[in-house]
Amino acid sequence: MPLEPNDDELELIRQSGVALRVGRLSLASGTGSYRVKSSMARVARALGIERHEAHVTLTEITTTSHRGRSFRTEVAEVRSIGINADRLSALETMVSSLDAAHRETGQTARVDDVNRRLDQIAARPPLYPALLNALWSSIACAAFAFLNNGGVIELCGVFLGAGLGQLARRAMLHKGYNQFGVTMLAATVACFVYLGFVVTLSTLGLTDSQHQAGYVSAVLFLIPGFALVTGALDLAKLDFSAGVARLVYALMLLTSAALAVWGVSTAVGLTPDLTSPIDVAPWVLLVLRLVASFFGVLGFALMFNSPWRMAVGAASVGMVANVVRIELVDAGFVVQGAAAVAALLVGLLAAWVAPRLRVPRITISVPAVVIMVPGVTAYRAVFHLSNGNTTEALAYGVQAALVVTAISIGLAVARMLTDKAWAFER
Repeated sequence: MPLEPNDDELELIRQSGVALRVGRLSLASGTGSYRVKSSMARVARALGIERHEAHVTLTEITTTSHRGRSFRTEVAEVRSIGINADRLSALETMVSSLDAAHRETGQTARVDDVNRRLDQIAARPPLYPALLNALWSSIACAAFAFLNNGGVIELCGVFLGAGLGQLARRAMLHKGYNQFGVTMLAATVACFVYLGFVVTLSTLGLTDSQHQAGYVSAVLFLIPGFALVTGALDLAKLDFSAGVARLVYALMLLTSAALAVWGVSTAVGLTPDLTSPIDVAPWVLLVLRLVASFFGVLGFALMFNSPWRMAVGAASVGMVANVVRIELVDAGFVVQGAAAVAALLVGLLAAWVAPRLRVPRITISVPAVVIMVPGVTAYRAVFHLSNGNTTEALAYGVQAALVVTAISIGLAVARMLTDKAWAFER
């Protein structure tokens, strides 16, 4: 007959389950495996678990909790992958308070109390309803359109396309549809809405061009910024299983969106031609870039369900760093070099801003660098590859990969300079 667990073993089972629940909520909210492991380990220590080990991938967690001669191993799967900055902040606040209380008093936290707090965090509704969430997407992508040399017509078209595309995307994701299919459908909606707006203006005689500068910007709300950045940071921590999985996931999302954009553009005869900056005085252009960068990051942060205080902090950091990047490129720096410098600046500023706002650093740094991800370049790579122009596709694809790598390096170096856990392997 199997032996029944004693009271101490039953308590270890309950404690291990709570630590695993913290990990599942963190992973489902979009943070990297390093932060998931750290949060689980801190909660486990506060609960009285002597040693806690975890293996985390994009969708799975395997943990083992030890106390004395007893141990408990559990496996959990997380299929709902998304971004919820508000939940990440609430989890970090809870974990930090438990850890601090345990260090100060030496007393262990009660399982029921921690579970009650987790129930409250899990039950928190989104901060913004669907229409507001779509509005944040519209603002972010319209700012992107200006930074991609779009004019007033492009901004208006992108505002409409990105908003309706995000509205469709959110509705389908909440019903449980496949993420890659949803990405393609949302990109298609955004593209057709943008083109419909431009064609309507042309039919009315209000414009005589296709305004291609804004076409790709209408789908940039689909850029998987969190997955790209957290995946690269996981690799920097030598967590290859999580890092590679996240980067592959991000690449599949990018490819899904790019293929939809390519399909629509091929059907209507658009090409991803380069456009020139608007012709205004240098100081006016600088001010407009600052404003566009601020609202671009702000829109993305709010779309990630960030509270306003957190979103404004991320927007302030991203505004400074992105304009520095653009000015460096205009001054003759290589694009990837400018991206690395800007990402390093984001990481350093986030290390200073996040503790003062009492929010996780990732909720400041990731929205601030999403605006630097070369979505237009990636689209051009897929467009030329699909049309058989291998040389052009390779050139754009390599450039996009180098920029993403440079952003990751900049953020990783900033973490190493400001976080001892990153500077030294233990």
